[in-house]
Amino acid sequence: MDLLARREHGSAELRSKLIVKGYPEPLIDPVLSTLATEGLQNDERFVEVFVRSRRERGFGPLKIAAELRQRGVSDECIDAALDSRDRDWRVAAAAARDKRFGAAPLADFKERARQARFLHGRGYTSEQIRAALGGERDE
Repeated sequence: MDLLARREHGSAELRSKLIVKGYPEPLIDPVLSTLATEGLQNDERFVEVFVRSRRERGFGPLKIAAELRQRGVSDECIDAALDSRDRDWRVAAAAARDKRFGAAPLADFKERARQARFLHGRGYTSEQIRAALGGERDE
């Protein structure tokens, strides 16, 4: 309960933290099942909160999906959370670019490549990067 009181956790993430803390594995699964039944732990809610948080910090869908996979979230749950917002990701990529580099037009190819590398490192797709750099913003 202490872990869930601080922030949302996925069931796999919560399970691994309990194992590290030394709780016996046979007791962990029934406890996690009870927490899910009572609505105290929910993977979909965890993914929703995680995606919103990471997106507000300027990260793209590819990086967020990789981080969720590391936390043991299923691909179906990840796809459901990320696919529904495709238009918004282009706006988010443009906002991340503007925050880092300003809204000034690109001066040359070298600057364009530098900004594209930055957005790629943040986890945006090629299409989203092109839209952010080319001025195709869906606002």
